[in-house]
Amino acid sequence: MRVETNTYSSFPNQVVSEEEKASLDYGIQVGRAIEGEWFQQGRSGNRYAKSYSNFHQLRLYARGEQSVAKYKDEMSINGDLSYLNLDWTPVAVIPKFVDIVVNGMSDKDYDINTVAQDPYSTQEKSKYSQALLRDINSKQVLSEFKELGIDLYNTTNPQALPASKEELDLYMQMNYKQQVEIAEEEVISNVLAKNKYNQTKKRIAYDLTVLGIGACKTNFNKTEGIRVNYVDPAYMVYSYTEDPNFEDIYYVGEVKSITIPELKKQYPNIPEEELKKIQQMPGNSQYVTGWGNYDENTIQVMYFEYKTYHNQVFKIKKTDQGLEKVLIKPDGYSPPDSDRYDIVTRTIEVLYTGAKVLGNNHMLEWKLSENMTRPYADTTKVEMNYCISAPRMYKGRIESMVSKICGFADMIQLTHLKLQQVMSRIVPDGVFLDMDGLAEVDLGNGTNYNPAEALNMYFQTGSIVGRSLTQEGGMNAGKVPISELSSSSGQAKIQSLIGTYQYYLQMIRDVTGLNEARDGSMPNKDSLVGLQKMAANASNVATRHMMDSLLYVGLRVCENISLKTADIIRHPLNREALMNTISTFNTKTLEELINLQIHDFGIYLELEPEEEEKALLEQNIQTALKIGSIALSDAIDIREVKNTKLANQYLKLRQNQKIEREQAAQQQNIQAQAQANAQASEAAAMSEVQKQQALTQEKVSIEQAKSQFEIQRMQNEAQIKRELMAEEFNYQMQLAKARAGVELEKEKEIEDRKDKRTRIQGTQQSEMIDQRKNDLLPINFESEGNDDLSGFDLGSLGPE
Repeated sequence: MRVETNTYSSFPNQVVSEEEKASLDYGIQVGRAIEGEWFQQGRSGNRYAKSYSNFHQLRLYARGEQSVAKYKDEMSINGDLSYLNLDWTPVAVIPKFVDIVVNGMSDKDYDINTVAQDPYSTQEKSKYSQALLRDINSKQVLSEFKELGIDLYNTTNPQALPASKEELDLYMQMNYKQQVEIAEEEVISNVLAKNKYNQTKKRIAYDLTVLGIGACKTNFNKTEGIRVNYVDPAYMVYSYTEDPNFEDIYYVGEVKSITIPELKKQYPNIPEEELKKIQQMPGNSQYVTGWGNYDENTIQVMYFEYKTYHNQVFKIKKTDQGLEKVLIKPDGYSPPDSDRYDIVTRTIEVLYTGAKVLGNNHMLEWKLSENMTRPYADTTKVEMNYCISAPRMYKGRIESMVSKICGFADMIQLTHLKLQQVMSRIVPDGVFLDMDGLAEVDLGNGTNYNPAEALNMYFQTGSIVGRSLTQEGGMNAGKVPISELSSSSGQAKIQSLIGTYQYYLQMIRDVTGLNEARDGSMPNKDSLVGLQKMAANASNVATRHMMDSLLYVGLRVCENISLKTADIIRHPLNREALMNTISTFNTKTLEELINLQIHDFGIYLELEPEEEEKALLEQNIQTALKIGSIALSDAIDIREVKNTKLANQYLKLRQNQKIEREQAAQQQNIQAQAQANAQASEAAAMSEVQKQQALTQEKVSIEQAKSQFEIQRMQNEAQIKRELMAEEFNYQMQLAKARAGVELEKEKEIEDRKDKRTRIQGTQQSEMIDQRKNDLLPINFESEGNDDLSGFDLGSLGPE
């Protein structure tokens, strides 16, 4: 098949049919175009070789292993290094700054937060929120019903129900999580953990710092499931772009060096004759030479993705019942002339995957990609499997932190070599010996005072012998025959070179933004802790763009995993493979995975806060703890929230809740105090009543005792009185009897006398008889004045 190319381009024409795009000849033309754009020698050289060489040099600088050839050229004279005996090992200055940035980026942890944003999930979330709001507004009534045994709450824990709408909003952000969202987070976390993405993330962070670009790739195969692989930017090929996130590229790929057995394993349908041609092709060594240590048994294979478009044709057929039936037709389909048929078309982006041996026209693979990832927001678009970011790219040129400081590292190395050179030329301090001065000295013991003897005496004792006068008596100009020679010319040069060294080191700090507070240098003893933290935070801001790129790559990886998971579940075989890869999950999660394809997720990376944000939050927490507006348990919960904005809102919520609890407790205390006071008053009153009752009872008892005693006294008194009255009666009776006897005697005597005067006093006798009858009426025996018992007691009757 003859494939037409675009004008002024070696790429094939894209305005062709779907059938032509799927042909192998079309794929070969795409592979040739990519190979020609990157590997053929053009006006600006071999693009791939230049890119690789640039990245290779940057990595050597980042390791402190850069080539010393330029330094030798700088130090040599017409290429002659015979007079230099120097240590050419590079000073490893840059690795320290690279490690600081890379380790700082790798230590930044984050949580994966998925939010289901499809209409069904949004509706469920709204229903739950409205149900909770109804519970909040009707809490008192619902509580009364619950006391009657009727539970009408929508939540299983009414005690944890938010108190207001503001608290409900915070509750929905922090605590509400749908089961499908939990399942999605578990799937993404499991895939990342299985692929050891933490290690891949460190390599991407290193590339962003050293090379200025980082990349990784997500794909799916039935054997291993979803894979997340590191991609070396030095081996990448991609279409021209000015987007730092490579959103507008239409092809991207990478070159891998594989062996013939590995090639046969990946593509078992390759004929043996073709394998021999591939192994013996002359262009193989061309691509190996210059950037690797691979031998002739290794071949270079370019794996790539190519984005183009397809026209989707839908035939809409109207049935006799007035219904419409949609049928998918191939591109270029022309319906028959009829009023019962309509044609609807749309254009969608598609990906083709290819694999080509460099230097050979053989195409190993060209096919429409399986499981293409499409965003739910626009299903006509397709996402590349490569996630790439270069935060400081301009007009296709990539800049990195290391590339900005390589010149200063070279100057530091040259300064170090100059310092070695100066130190090698410094001579030790010596002495000056005046031979004429020695000639005038006579030791007086017959010994010769020669130069050797004088030097021995000087170096052993520090003393010398000289003469101030000559033998003729004149002044001796050499009276001090030995004097010290100071060689201080190299000290000034050394100090100057050290100053130059510090200058270029400071220039590296200024260019990168990694100040002393960040690079681990000894801080100034006079600097305050707050100022040091501010300086470290300013340094973090200077490298924030690399951290943002790393997060972007991680976010794109999570999005691709999410989209691929939903696509894979639609196919039974792929679903089974996915289930096997995530079999460590619980049964509920596996059940939710079946419904993932009907959901649309927004994925967010909740990064742990910066030190300054942590410090401000901790300051707020400490202030709240100091004034007692939150409890220690509240502070522990607040520190667990990574989002500082939510943490501060949570802090305010806990403060308000504690104030409400304290007010409620205060009201309860007041009520309890009033109740206690009432009970105390009632108890006091009852005590007083009981006391009065006891006193009254005591008084009654006393009165009863007194009354009983009085009754007993009166009974005794009455008994005594009766006995006295009886005695008195007896005495009266006896006295009456005595009186009666006397009267009888008297009457007898009178009667005897009357007998004598009867006759003479007859009339008078009858009157006397009547008188006597009157005297014999009843007599009152009551004693008069003797029946008063006052002052009488039984004591007078007791024994004496």
